Amino acid sequence: MMTRREPEPPPADKDRPYLGGPEPAVEFGRLFDAYARPLHRYLARRVGAENAHDLVSETFLVALNQRHSYDPRRGAVRSWLYGIATNLLRRQVRQEVRGLQAVARSVGHAPGAEASHETRVADRLDAAALAAQLAGALAALSEGDRDVLLLTSWAGLDSTEVADALNIPVGTVRSRLHRVRKWLRANAPSYRGEGGHA
Repeated sequence: MMTRREPEPPPADKDRPYLGGPEPAVEFGRLFDAYARPLHRYLARRVGAENAHDLVSETFLVALNQRHSYDPRRGAVRSWLYGIATNLLRRQVRQEVRGLQAVARSVGHAPGAEASHETRVADRLDAAALAAQLAGALAALSEGDRDVLLLTSWAGLDSTEVADALNIPVGTVRSRLHRVRKWLRANAPSYRGEGGHA
């Protein structure tokens, strides 16, 4: 009777580790140490710190449960984790869009400035107007376009990593990013484009 052998793991690489082994705790501990904090920063910018804590935990739980589906030959583990996080985040997109729309509406209700605080209040109102304008523009983007823009600008992923994370061609990422930046320049004049932060 022949026994089934486990497949040979590919050579170890910290960016493309083998996760299919029988004892994943050590590797997942390393992954958590390396990626939990940047994932949290990215997610917190989109859905707030409290929701980000839950999403980071859920991301690593899903990754652990689906570790056998990770193929290091297809992409780096960072992209895979951001892909999982983005898929989980999509469940909260409606809440995110509602929040961005609320910020955009709230600027119209800002209190007037007192004469003694005129400059400080004017600066706050300018900053609030900028945030509202960008929030409204982000809320108006399609889910796919918003994911590409925010994975690039807030998570710091390059086009190849975004493509791996979203499981789309890198050309699609680049064309979406170009289209979104062009749209933002036209619809959110305060958007600074390539060198600025959305």
